[in-house]
Amino acid sequence: MAGVVSKAAATPADVSRARAELEVSLPTPLVALWSVRDGLLTESGVCVYEAGCIGERNATYEVAQYAPGFVLIGDDSGGCGFLLRADDPGSAVFSSGLGDLNPTRFEAVSQDFPTWIESLRPGPER
Repeated sequence: MAGVVSKAAATPADVSRARAELEVSLPTPLVALWSVRDGLLTESGVCVYEAGCIGERNATYEVAQYAPGFVLIGDDSGGCGFLLRADDPGSAVFSSGLGDLNPTRFEAVSQDFPTWIESLRPGPER
């Protein structure tokens, strides 16, 4: 994906550790991305977390307490986080200020994770 910085796929050990660190299931589409690349960072600053740091990020922002059933999967490098429902493989991607993780105020930014990832790809009109 041009315009995106990423590294090789996540190791099985990294994915296992991420599973152990979260209090909810890892969203299937996120694990699928990690099988190809371990997180990503776009030129615009949108980040999808690596397997090795997702547990720490969710603990830091106390996602299990404030947004039970969700997983914080990334951020925009400016105070907005991106979340998926842990138990829904077709979950919409939601955004929220990282200081206010109240699901009633989440905004859907994409119908699903694959569509959102595709929207991050720079194109001629973006």
